[in-house]
Amino acid sequence: MSSVKIFHNPKCGTSRTVLGMIRDAGMEPEVILYLEDPPSRAELVQLIEATGGSVRDVLRAKGELYEELGLADPKWSDDQLLDFMAAHPALINRPIVVTDKGTALCRPADKVLALLPTA
Repeated sequence: MSSVKIFHNPKCGTSRTVLGMIRDAGMEPEVILYLEDPPSRAELVQLIEATGGSVRDVLRAKGELYEELGLADPKWSDDQLLDFMAAHPALINRPIVVTDKGTALCRPADKVLALLPTA
């Protein structure tokens, strides 16, 4: 496997666990601290499409900002939600892992196993 990329928040236990699992598999990923270096809106669209999930699947539905913006309301379109996530990267759920085998939001953490080489 040539490359592994993780969109990581070091304050998140699941994200730290997934990073450890990648390293335990003998790989050193490109660690993107997405709160400091957020993906562009276009990159976010590509990531979500690559996971095979929906925009809401990658939207972090916890925290004050989600509540303040009323993002649980179904009135928000995918385009609007993407705009919120691009403007406020804390609304991006994590960790998202990209490998040659695919892309996934690794919640729960063991989802990363399908993206790593088998022993």
